[in-house]
Amino acid sequence: MAKWRIPGLAARPRFTSRATVLVLVLCSLIAILAYPTRQFIAQRSEIAAQRAKAEQARQQVEELRRERARWQDPEYVKAQARERLHYALPGETPFVSVDPKPSSDGRPPAAGALAGVRPKAAKPWYAELWDSVDLADTAQPGTEPPASH
Repeated sequence: MAKWRIPGLAARPRFTSRATVLVLVLCSLIAILAYPTRQFIAQRSEIAAQRAKAEQARQQVEELRRERARWQDPEYVKAQARERLHYALPGETPFVSVDPKPSSDGRPPAAGALAGVRPKAAKPWYAELWDSVDLADTAQPGTEPPASH
């Protein structure tokens, strides 16, 4: 079919008033549904996080039940007392072995020869602190305080 054109009459616009109203309605629907959709997605992720947390809590409860069952066994309690508290049964001689770093010749090191072992301070820490404050107060400007230890 051939299109008839009337000279001097403008062509029809591409968007009619119906199309414009339809576009506005669709945009309004999208704007109206955007917030509830975002809330729905956020709630779904929160539900998934809560389910994971609940599963982790269930696993922890199960582990604690197993631990409680172990502590009901008298042999386990004895073993833990021996290991953690260094208890011994009557007739046994308990001991704790301290292994210093062995020297190269195989002999035990002398009392003062251990590297990194400092003798205990003659005064308590707060007395040392107060002495250092007094020393800093009495120091002359331009002189350095004597080195300690």
